[in-house]
Amino acid sequence: MMSFTTGTSWGTFAILIPLGVPLIHTLGLPPSLVLSAILGGGVFGDHCSPISDTTAVSAIASGCDLLEHVKTQLPYALLAGGITFILYLIASFVMVV
Repeated sequence: MMSFTTGTSWGTFAILIPLGVPLIHTLGLPPSLVLSAILGGGVFGDHCSPISDTTAVSAIASGCDLLEHVKTQLPYALLAGGITFILYLIASFVMVV
């Protein structure tokens, strides 16, 4: 949500990594799972955001309208994001057990 609304993955990383690392230590969570969720989610939101600089540059480079570019990329990103979410759930159950 944060990277989608702000249009920046790096800004999301800068905010969420300092919040996630103490949770790793406090709750005993697997560091690789938490950090990959933060990084993947940041890139996912940035890719889907119509106000992202990378989305705007991609639309300009392809000669396509910005919102049309977002509409064409969104189904692929949502499919990959949904699969990734399910795999994160599976990985979290496997790592906890």
